[in-house]
Amino acid sequence: MSGQTALILGATGATGKFLLRELLGSPNFTKVGEFGRRITPLDDHLPNKEKLTQKVIDFENVHQAGLNDEKWDVVFITLGTSRAQAGGAENFRRIDQEYTFTGSIARYVVNAAKASRIPEHKQRLVYLSSSGADASARVLYTKSKGETENRLASLGYDDNIICRPGPLLNANRSETRILEQLFNPLFKLASSFSDNVGMPVTSVAKAMRIAAELGSSGLPTTAQAIKAGSAEAKFTVIPNSGLLALARS
Repeated sequence: MSGQTALILGATGATGKFLLRELLGSPNFTKVGEFGRRITPLDDHLPNKEKLTQKVIDFENVHQAGLNDEKWDVVFITLGTSRAQAGGAENFRRIDQEYTFTGSIARYVVNAAKASRIPEHKQRLVYLSSSGADASARVLYTKSKGETENRLASLGYDDNIICRPGPLLNANRSETRILEQLFNPLFKLASSFSDNVGMPVTSVAKAMRIAAELGSSGLPTTAQAIKAGSAEAKFTVIPNSGLLALARS
């Protein structure tokens, strides 16, 4: 669909930085908003900068940040955190569903999505989740991600697309994740034999952009999309293999 506008929250993150370039490079998006505590330098080789609107905001007062001043057609959320960054198990669930931490910086997820919602305007939400996300899981990380998906789907967006990639390959993060560094070589090797293991962050970003352009109803069968959630909070899930297929299309 052409002539859309997009808001991205988390554009300076590992996946967000590539998603921002995907959106600016797409003729389907005529205006792109990047709101965050930090914003991408304009001299950072960005294409079509004239389409970009940037604003530094305070995520602690997200409902006063003007996220819904513009009628954004698509809201992308690529914010995320780890248990170590959160400072323990209890904080992790609260942080992931209310805000996320990069170091000591608070960033909102559910509250930011709520603040971006305009009830009278048709909007699509595209959220970067994680493989295995399940609100009924026993593992904290996957349980929290699943709970976050459900809460996002209950906010009233007309179309909710949840992207669940496996381990992100070639991710250039601001923080060090020891386990990720140790297992990434194995994931890269395994991903050359299977589409269910993991994928490069560049491919995730491209797949998210394509999914947003097509919408849930326009996704090809190769995306392997499934419906999830409840009658009041429906969403579409695209697994790792489906995201890879979109990125290759």
